[in-house]
Amino acid sequence: MLKGLSITPPVIGRISIGRVVERSGKRVPEKDDAFTITTQVQQKGEWMLHPLNEELRKATTGKLRAIPVRFLFNNPDLNLRATYSCFDRETGRPVCVGNGDTCRRAGDAGIEELPCPSPDGCTFGQGGACKPYGRMNVLIGDEDEMGSFMFRTTSFNSIRTLAARLHYFAAVSGNLLACLPLELKLRGKSTAQSYRSAIYYVDLGVRTGSTLEAAITAARELDARRRAAGFDQVALDAAARAGFSNGAFEDNIEESPAVAEEFYSSESGRGDSQGDGTAESDVLPAPGLRGKLEQRATLLGGKAA
Repeated sequence: MLKGLSITPPVIGRISIGRVVERSGKRVPEKDDAFTITTQVQQKGEWMLHPLNEELRKATTGKLRAIPVRFLFNNPDLNLRATYSCFDRETGRPVCVGNGDTCRRAGDAGIEELPCPSPDGCTFGQGGACKPYGRMNVLIGDEDEMGSFMFRTTSFNSIRTLAARLHYFAAVSGNLLACLPLELKLRGKSTAQSYRSAIYYVDLGVRTGSTLEAAITAARELDARRRAAGFDQVALDAAARAGFSNGAFEDNIEESPAVAEEFYSSESGRGDSQGDGTAESDVLPAPGLRGKLEQRATLLGGKAA
């Protein structure tokens, strides 16, 4: 195994909420209210759709807002890796990655391990340079049982919700997370911060038409079949943990241009860009007159309280 190279789960496709479009000669993020499943191939700046995208969309009555999935690992933190990440605005390469306690930062002397005070208290990541960044690998379909689809997000709502769900499902199933038949779901919400406009985030639940009890029963049956066949889930989790820890940063140089678009869109004044067609964040629309009045009323109400 090459030292310094993070060994990550094989990716055969991507899950996105939105895409990057060209406006006035600039590539800018455009949000959506549905999932899109793509391959890893681009043509004319657009990610090519994966065959599963059309297959799953036909199975619904409208937009693709739910995707049946399984997970590779029983350990929730191996399926969803969430960090505070600071990227170089020009190259998109990671320069500092932390967890709120410690961080790894690239400098002239190499990689240093330093305290991580989180973005709000870090002078290095001021100005929106440091953000929560989550990467989640899921299995869709049965064609490739080790080939995953990557979902990337800079959304607090998605990261917090998915982390909670993964840990809860692992707990109630007796650590059989990798065997549970689950479903990614797109949810919408409105807040004062979003000027009452809808923002979308990703949730996780049992599949439509099923129950938690039925999902746990199915997980136990699948686990028994795997054990009988010699499938070693404990060894798989251990191999994944060793692979992730083999490198200082998970993102590689090939993903740098996409990360730059995702984090530092040229027209994203708040720094909360929608993504490069593979990532998702809590996108807040620019407030119109009504939004500004509502925001002012909220602030005045807070002061009065």
